Amino acid sequence: MSKIAYIALSPNGEQIAGKLQNHFGGEIFTTNNSPIKAKIASLFGEKYVIIGICSAAILIRSIAGQLDHKHDEPPVIAIDDLGQNIVPLIGGHSQISSHGSGVEIAKKCAQILGANAIITTAGDQNFNIALDSPPRGYRLTNPQDYKGFMGQLLTQQEVDFSSDNVWFNNSKLPHHPDAKLKLTISTQLAVGSETELVYCPQNIVVGVGCARGADAGELISLIEAELAAHNINPTAIAHIASIDIKSDETGIHEVAKYFNVEARFFNAAMLEAEADRLVNPSNYVFEQVGCHGVSEGAALAATGADSTLICPKIKSLNGTCAIAQSKQPLTKFEGKLQGQLYIVGMGPGQDSWRVPEATFMLEAAQDWVGYSLYIDLLGEMGAHKTHHEFTLGEEEARVRFALELAAKGKQVALICSGDAGIYAMAALVYELLDLTQDKGGVSAAAKRVDVQMAPGISALQGAAARVGAPLGHDFCTISLSDLLTPWEAIEKRIHAAAEADFVISFYNPVSKKRRTQLAYAKQVLLQHRPEDCPVILASNIGRPTEYIRYVKLIDLNIDDVDMLTLVMVGSSNSQKFMRGNGQEYVYTPRGYSKKREQNS
Repeated sequence: MSKIAYIALSPNGEQIAGKLQNHFGGEIFTTNNSPIKAKIASLFGEKYVIIGICSAAILIRSIAGQLDHKHDEPPVIAIDDLGQNIVPLIGGHSQISSHGSGVEIAKKCAQILGANAIITTAGDQNFNIALDSPPRGYRLTNPQDYKGFMGQLLTQQEVDFSSDNVWFNNSKLPHHPDAKLKLTISTQLAVGSETELVYCPQNIVVGVGCARGADAGELISLIEAELAAHNINPTAIAHIASIDIKSDETGIHEVAKYFNVEARFFNAAMLEAEADRLVNPSNYVFEQVGCHGVSEGAALAATGADSTLICPKIKSLNGTCAIAQSKQPLTKFEGKLQGQLYIVGMGPGQDSWRVPEATFMLEAAQDWVGYSLYIDLLGEMGAHKTHHEFTLGEEEARVRFALELAAKGKQVALICSGDAGIYAMAALVYELLDLTQDKGGVSAAAKRVDVQMAPGISALQGAAARVGAPLGHDFCTISLSDLLTPWEAIEKRIHAAAEADFVISFYNPVSKKRRTQLAYAKQVLLQHRPEDCPVILASNIGRPTEYIRYVKLIDLNIDDVDMLTLVMVGSSNSQKFMRGNGQEYVYTPRGYSKKREQNS
């Protein structure tokens, strides 16, 4: 997954960014996201592709301190404010973005805008080819030799290469079969040099089977031994393949990470379709998982009908592997990825309060699932996502849908306001994963989904930041909704928190039908706190309709509160005061006054 950030410093720049966003997706950053130079530096560090409709100097100065290894850096592209000229500044041949190299992205931008792509890299200019940026399905195995090779090529030396390779043939390279310089394509181990660039076609798939909990090191050793025995370059591996019931097997994912490829998974029926091509079919395996071979079947299923099983199954104590080879590099992959569920707490709604990890997850997800209001609050960021909107009261259906959708191999974001783990959907996700299917849990496939969660700023944090430091000492939260929790249990919590002198944030204080719970809490609190104890009423924190009001505990009026209001009641020590600017602030001292007294 790659992310694109547009830096637009003028109204015209915003229009240009909008056109590009409609094609690529991504997020637009303007001067409202100040300080913009720090934001550019942060985005570059997070591997965003940066397209700046601004001065090239602004972009370069912002990222200068981070420039180090060009192969690990994302593309940075400058576009003038009229959208007429486009220059890839950094990452012209970078391969870390799924959108392509900087040169490729610049050319796509030029097509969209009807502009000029100004390419300054020598290979593109002289030979219409970027030899350090091979097409999808190939990898340059000795990039460290590229600079020396190009230095010789630019002195008008000829080069030898395979005449049946379309990529080479479409270039302007001066070809000669006896040339000193060579471009080689091979899946075998080859060192290469400053006179020979070696390209490895990714047409190899390693099928893997293993016992539950198998150690990744054991599987890696097994695979490396087999690759070495057949003189296969590990760079030729397109991906690791296995049966879908292993999609949550940590060892297999660690193997894929080790070889810098994806792990893809096939159901038993797809593997059984390869039964006639297996060298080592097993009735025992068929009885256990529904196909006659996992490692051989997965390797063959992943490489297609024209593939060859070049390394039949071999075993270790806890694993098996087999290797298949396709005739052509693999660019369209069969099978499914492990499903991914991102549980995203987007904060109260203000973009600047959303943590970077949450933004990354929202960008990565193909599908967004959530309450319609929350999805709407994310605005244009969701323009290129598939939305699955649910209403209030459909919480379990929402979570179940998200898990089952991810089980299909998709990347899904389950969107919550505030922090997803605080009165939101995260607990329900884990509850459904914990339950057996006959008790209302999700399917076996959904239980194998990878789940990740980003923290978010909760309403109590946002409200506290607006009014001072009311949470400066011990505090708690209590939901007054008795829809899912018995009122008797809520009563006990109110009494306990009141007696313990916690600062209390009440969530879900009232609804249209439920009007008595907050009044009850007020009466209990008045037994333990002074009548002038500060109370903060905060609604729609971080949104355009934000509203904050202070009242004394004795003056708390239920009619001033609705279901979107956070009611924060101070402790007996909480203080409210007014500064010279006329603004009132609330804080709860932690006890530093005792230190001051001791030191005086």
